[in-house]
Amino acid sequence: MNTSVEPVTSVPLLDLKAQYRGIRDEIKVALDEVCESQYFVMGPMVAGFEKEVAAYSRVDHAIGVSSGSDALLVALMALDIGPEHEVITTPFTFFATGGAIARLGATPVFCDIDPATYNLSADSVNAFIREQCVMKNGVLVNKKSNRTIKAVMPVHLFGQTADMEPLMTLAKENNLYVIEDAAQAIGAESGDGVRAGSIGDIGCFSFFPSKNLGAFGDGGMVVTQNEELAEKLRVLRVHGGKPKYYHAMIGGNFRLDALQAAVLSVKLKYLDEWTTGRQKNADRYDALFGAQCPDITAPYRIDGGRHIFNQYTVRVNHRDDLRAHLNDRKIGSEVYYPVPLHLQECFSSLGYQKGDFPVSEEAAQSVISVPVYPEVSSAQQQYVVDAIASFQKK
Repeated sequence: MNTSVEPVTSVPLLDLKAQYRGIRDEIKVALDEVCESQYFVMGPMVAGFEKEVAAYSRVDHAIGVSSGSDALLVALMALDIGPEHEVITTPFTFFATGGAIARLGATPVFCDIDPATYNLSADSVNAFIREQCVMKNGVLVNKKSNRTIKAVMPVHLFGQTADMEPLMTLAKENNLYVIEDAAQAIGAESGDGVRAGSIGDIGCFSFFPSKNLGAFGDGGMVVTQNEELAEKLRVLRVHGGKPKYYHAMIGGNFRLDALQAAVLSVKLKYLDEWTTGRQKNADRYDALFGAQCPDITAPYRIDGGRHIFNQYTVRVNHRDDLRAHLNDRKIGSEVYYPVPLHLQECFSSLGYQKGDFPVSEEAAQSVISVPVYPEVSSAQQQYVVDAIASFQKK
């Protein structure tokens, strides 16, 4: 009997086909149900999925929308944020975070990140407020621009929550709304066990296919504990009309379709199991890197928190050369994110310069993410670590 195992020669960054094979039959049944109903936009399938996400995220209200980017946009719209306002956020994030603010004519104001978690630093936000803002009639105002600071938008990057307790304290002290960009963090928990999305005024999720809970296309969700905000979000996602054809406000077409809700409802049942798989793989990487790659900085985990490892992101020397080395060995990797938002060309008018946010800039030059999806095998992980170790020995 031949018990030999084929050697590993490649590792993709993500293998959605492996995930699909395990749930194919359930997905087909769910899609067929939508096709038989011919109810493709909103409807009972979307409403059912919204209730499931609300329960999972421990919030009172969940409103399905067309994408994670639109979730951020409609959240800002619900808080009446516009050209006279500024929103504090991180420069080390996917473009949609700053882009949604700018699309409404508002101005993103960047503060640096924590070097361990890569999330928005409460100390940096506090320094900005203390040094560059003033309170006028109960409203926080940027002394330089004379615009109102309306909200703070932390990002729960890579699957771990930002340090929300001090950020929430700062927001309360300065009359700021809090919008959680939880696109990468559904099911993540803060150090006191509170779910991502349920902490601020509004939480925003993405169901892009590569996310831990991924659709078969674009999809998103906005969650809140506030009934008034929830109703406004529901109206805004259908062009601001209530009742139909009567518009007291201007919204957009931000609806989640039933086919995506059907897929996501099936997948949600497996999300905790998949998260456990990612966490076990992260533990294995921690041990392997600790033994073989002492120069690698593995992901930091906050005490008492629940890191869902949307990515397993390490800090390395000679990052771009390492990525080429991995590519030569058919190992998938990704750089999130090579250019911080304050240095993006489209934000040049904001006046930021290289060196303004050194922690974000250093992270942009040194971090790389390696495969951590639930189906990646221990042999594949060993292949990844061996490849990185061989690079470090050069």
